[in-house]
Amino acid sequence: MEHPRDRRAPAEHWAAFRYSRYFPAVVLTLILSAAAGLFAGSYCYTLANPAPRHVPIAVTGQGRSDVLVKAMDQGLDASLAVHRYATYAEARAAVEKQREFAVLVLGGDRATLDVAAAAGASVARLLIQAAPAAGRAAGVPVQVNDIKPLQSSDPQGLAIFYISLAAVIIGFIGAVNLTVHAGGLNTAERIAFTAAYAALGGFTICAIVDWLLGVLRLPLKESWFILSLTMFTSGMVFTMFNTLIGRWAMIPTWGLMVVLGNPSSGGAVSWPLLPSVPGRVGRWLPPGASVNAQHTAIYFRDHQMALPFVVLFVWSLVATAVFIIWQRRRP
Repeated sequence: MEHPRDRRAPAEHWAAFRYSRYFPAVVLTLILSAAAGLFAGSYCYTLANPAPRHVPIAVTGQGRSDVLVKAMDQGLDASLAVHRYATYAEARAAVEKQREFAVLVLGGDRATLDVAAAAGASVARLLIQAAPAAGRAAGVPVQVNDIKPLQSSDPQGLAIFYISLAAVIIGFIGAVNLTVHAGGLNTAERIAFTAAYAALGGFTICAIVDWLLGVLRLPLKESWFILSLTMFTSGMVFTMFNTLIGRWAMIPTWGLMVVLGNPSSGGAVSWPLLPSVPGRVGRWLPPGASVNAQHTAIYFRDHQMALPFVVLFVWSLVATAVFIIWQRRRP
């Protein structure tokens, strides 16, 4: 006959394990294993094989536009979103405002494709490859020009992605270290030190990337502000999650900022080449907002957009408000 103590043994063993020092280590091991797979999977899914899905281009002039555009569609296996403009000046203005990625100028039996590598290097490369072949297929010779080139020290257009990535990751790692090594800070002090390392970190990134390495010529004040705001936002997002769920705060922070936010930011691959869901949500997350603001500040200074700053400010304000309110309720 089974003794009642034997039936309780599994529950007792589980309770002993649940409250032992091994339980968080085992859970952390499983989480890190899953995070490694999700991290690799998200970047491979989003960035490994970018394919054009919806590329806006401007068309102006007179000629065989339908035939040429159809040939480019077939060559790219994509959908070109064609918008007609009465003059080249209007089409060029649309490129400057980042509404279009290229201008197709029709001139009777010839055509010119003006791409803007600074608007999206990966899109420009695809258009440069596809246009001559499409012209031969349509019987319309196409000349390709780059009217908005990237800086010569960053020919692949990846430096903006890297500096934004640094701001995002160091932003929440700084908050992690404040939690571990400066846990005695009160609410106001915690926010103040997060802002302090964000301001210093943003300046350091600018100084090294521009002055020391010469990789990017940055508009110092604006780039510094964008990077600092990005670091502060990232740090406060972790602080918010840490306030809400404690020691497991790294899980949603890593998922939001690194697994989802960075590959969908448009920094490594332009948004028309991203899968549909990341292409839509990326600009509403802090990494995407940071890349967009920085990109415009460097290459399209006269047409800076408010949306990226609104996104960063909203994330910062919400995270900071949650942190303050929750700390008052549960100090």
